[in-house]
Amino acid sequence: MANEAVKFVWEGAIPLQIHLHKSEVASHPAPPPALVLAPRIGYLPLLVSLIKPYFKDSLPPGEDSIWFDYKGFPLKWYIPTGVLFDLLCAEPERPWNLTIHFRGYPSNILIPCEGEDSVKWNFVNSLKEAAYIINGNCKNVMNMSQSDQEDLWTSVMNGDLDAYTRLSPKLKMGTIEDEFSRKTSLSSPQSRQGGAEMDVAGQVKTARIPVRLYVRSINQDFENLEDTPEIDTWDEISYLNRPVEFLREEGKCFTLRDAVESLLPEYIGDRAQTSEEEGEKRTKDGSEEKDGSPMTGEIKLVRIQGIEMKLETPFSWVVNNLMNPEFYLHISVLVRTPQR
Repeated sequence: MANEAVKFVWEGAIPLQIHLHKSEVASHPAPPPALVLAPRIGYLPLLVSLIKPYFKDSLPPGEDSIWFDYKGFPLKWYIPTGVLFDLLCAEPERPWNLTIHFRGYPSNILIPCEGEDSVKWNFVNSLKEAAYIINGNCKNVMNMSQSDQEDLWTSVMNGDLDAYTRLSPKLKMGTIEDEFSRKTSLSSPQSRQGGAEMDVAGQVKTARIPVRLYVRSINQDFENLEDTPEIDTWDEISYLNRPVEFLREEGKCFTLRDAVESLLPEYIGDRAQTSEEEGEKRTKDGSEEKDGSPMTGEIKLVRIQGIEMKLETPFSWVVNNLMNPEFYLHISVLVRTPQR
């Protein structure tokens, strides 16, 4: 049985208000926007079967090449819908207003998408990458029967957590365990098959956690999330596909802060701070420039599965509860960089 946090992740959805781009409206009057509830763990192309019938009588003749944009910003179809929302809406917008296009695919910005087939290929490829990071090989994914692989994908498309929970153990990805998880859960006595293993000396080896980190850095000063500048190009977002080396140490809790700083040592540094900690930290260590601005990047927001995370949250809890079905942990980070 999945725990409550995992259930919330699978049941999470974003209300979308989908507009047909005005250049593609071939009817009068123009159709009103379509309202769709999009699963967080899903992908935008999987919504097309719901949206296209709604707009079909308003489309001009021609061959479909479907894509979405947010305020004119083309959306990458292979990023989960919930991650796109967390990344692009620092202040959550509900419903999220997106525009759908059936013509003029921006192939200079987006890689081609052949609908569900492309999304499925992306999912399976991510599974293989995650397995390689965790286990050192992807044979468990490769050896999965075609029917099991199809059923696993169907469970993700349909948001069927029970079916996914029955099938995913065959991948032998396991879960991580540390002091926090051992104290708060007694439900999994052999919980890590592919992670932190004991070496011959009885010491714990490093577990490798697949992480996709999306970092948006802004050098403008702003106090509130609603004042965050709009994104103009994907060049403003740094995409890092790196594993986190999770080392369990007796008596020490490896936190989300430890994970983020291990991924961005050259960017954040040891003095990384969140907005709420800024005043206290400057007073304690004096780590500021003469003009009062921080010497290192200031973490304005860390968001996972729609949750604004505290950096002191045990990383084991984050991984075991907030990971996506392809066994990647997607982390959206908003950083204010120093103004020079």
